[in-house]
Amino acid sequence: MPAGLNIAFFGSSLVSAYWNGAATYYRGIVRALHNRGHRVTFYEPNAYGRQEHRDMPDPEWARVVVYAGDTEGAALEAVEQARQADLVVKASGIGIFDMLLEAAVLELQRPETLVVFWDVDAPATLDRMEQDFSDPFRPLIPRYDLVLTYGGGEPVVRAYEAFGARRCVPVYNALDPSTHYTVPPDPRFAGDLAFLGNRLPDREARVEEFFLAAAAALPERSFVLGGSGWGNKQLPSNVRYVGHVYTRDHNAFNCTPTAVLNVNRESMARYGFSPPTRVFEAAGAGACLITDHWEGIELFLEPDREVVVAESGTEVASRLGALTASQARQIGTAAQRRLQAEHTYDHRAAQVEALLGALRPTPGGVAA
Repeated sequence: MPAGLNIAFFGSSLVSAYWNGAATYYRGIVRALHNRGHRVTFYEPNAYGRQEHRDMPDPEWARVVVYAGDTEGAALEAVEQARQADLVVKASGIGIFDMLLEAAVLELQRPETLVVFWDVDAPATLDRMEQDFSDPFRPLIPRYDLVLTYGGGEPVVRAYEAFGARRCVPVYNALDPSTHYTVPPDPRFAGDLAFLGNRLPDREARVEEFFLAAAAALPERSFVLGGSGWGNKQLPSNVRYVGHVYTRDHNAFNCTPTAVLNVNRESMARYGFSPPTRVFEAAGAGACLITDHWEGIELFLEPDREVVVAESGTEVASRLGALTASQARQIGTAAQRRLQAEHTYDHRAAQVEALLGALRPTPGGVAA
């Protein structure tokens, strides 16, 4: 693929992780594309208090355009600004005028401009369309040059192809070694097991099973819960809620407790494996990760050597109870090395370049 593409990316937010679980993913992908010679303009709405809860200033590796989140005209004006881009990306789950943008970006499609839909929550999108035959996104899918997804494996690929996608390819989460790495422990996050995730309907029951039930089974151990929305949740007395954890504190959150828990949302399990951001954040910082089981985990981390896998909250409690500090450090170090060698965002950006290279028109206007 030619270097130096002008890329317009419409997403929820690049500069704020507040109620925005895809922030780390966006940052890793966009930074890696910049490092490979491409120019990215990230368009995001002023919505959901994200600008008031920024984690970072505008980065050097992307131009950020914040448009008003209260009028359709502002969203359409942002699309018009992207008219000269070589590649236009519309991500799912922006939260403001998604349907409008999904149709509008396709009006930018021309021989020299590719338009890609990038689904950062494919299970939610696919569930929605399967339940609603009148969903306006259904007839748009075949018009996109390419559909990329946050993960999901073959089940997601088959589902999107059934909706008429020209091609669907998972681009999995990864590690950005420049942002997630080992740091000294922080007393704010001290404990035996920590979990970080926003309170969402299809996550809450699994958090209750794998985290809160394990805490109740180990009253002598201390547990740390981070993320937005848990403030009014009834918690065991040995669970300390620390609220929203800014990305600047993620490394400390992951490096301080003996182990860190990952729990997949229920919808993820129905559409194959989609290793969430937290897996790469935690393991990339050298944390000992305990995760619920999901198909394909061995493609990323080796069970028992690089990650601890538990089938239930009872097993989480059992594995945590038997885990020594020395074993936890060994597992965390092994996981960090594996991700640095095989699963960084530079690996993912190279994959995206290869996919686009097969679609990208040559200067003469003929597809490569």
